Amino acid sequence: MAALKDIIARDYGTPAVVIDLDIVTHNIARLQAACEARGLENRPHIKTHKSPELAAMQREAGAAGITCQKLGEAEIMADAGFDDILISYNLIGEEKIARLAALIPRARIIVAADNPVAVDAYAEAAKRAGKPLEVIIECDTGRKRAGVESVADAIALAERIKASPQLRFAGFMLYNPEDAVAQTQAFLDEALAGIRGLGLEASIISTGGTPNLSNLGRIRGTTEHRAGTYIFNDRMMLACGAAELADCALHVYTTVVSRAGPERGILDAGSKTLTSDIGGLDGHGLIREFPQARIARFAEEHGFLDLSASSRKPAIGDVVRVIPNHVCVVVNMVDRLIAVRGDEVVGEIPVAARGRIV
Repeated sequence: MAALKDIIARDYGTPAVVIDLDIVTHNIARLQAACEARGLENRPHIKTHKSPELAAMQREAGAAGITCQKLGEAEIMADAGFDDILISYNLIGEEKIARLAALIPRARIIVAADNPVAVDAYAEAAKRAGKPLEVIIECDTGRKRAGVESVADAIALAERIKASPQLRFAGFMLYNPEDAVAQTQAFLDEALAGIRGLGLEASIISTGGTPNLSNLGRIRGTTEHRAGTYIFNDRMMLACGAAELADCALHVYTTVVSRAGPERGILDAGSKTLTSDIGGLDGHGLIREFPQARIARFAEEHGFLDLSASSRKPAIGDVVRVIPNHVCVVVNMVDRLIAVRGDEVVGEIPVAARGRIV
């Protein structure tokens, strides 16, 4: 890898966010095959890569649609010609209603809701668009993030959607804890029985998460899966067993710029590159060349190395490759990804939806 490191440092400078397209292609194909083997559609979450170019690779491999977390991401993807988009986040407020109304005629848009305020906002957006809008109800079965916590609330929202002439009930969206398959199944079964009592059927039952790939297809009735991180993987995916080192497609190339003490050093990648999202892990990334070294803490442009446990220690000027703890937030920090295949740089991929947090 020395030659490639030299090329990256010489032509792009460090820190640089680099993806190996051979590994990306393998990761895409593996998940697509896993979904197909279980009779599920694959709806990858683009919040990890934020790139129409990479989303197109997922679509060409067989993905039936895509998932976006924010309206701004969906707008970028619709601009790029994607026509089946789930926005897996409550959209609230006049600014969102206006933009959603403009987006609805451009593609098949499905929106998620876990409260009546969002449902009513969607009805207004669809009314302005002059086109019905599909709504999926997000359910929480133990993760304690977004989502209705009771079956009664899920059924009440389904009834509210049914009552609106502008809306169409699409189904349920789940992001269950990895160890909560049984309780998620019980929740889903009861919710499905409840909506049947309203004369409704769920055409979509969507599960989510790269860590949940070990549960793929285990929840009866599932129609699709949303995974994002799998395209690159990261240190959190290594820790939970969803990936191995060979599956990690993204590295931050960074230079050792100081060795002011025998047991410490400084990288030129700090919190503005690797981010402070520690993901419950020890340290802020895995250094491939020095796996016993710790990225112990950050300043904005400084990565503080603790080398006390490392028998080999880097020298000033060494370029190292770091697998970040959480790859999704790292991608959102840069304008481009440098694409390689093996030891060859093959181009740049713009992070087109970078910063689309609204």
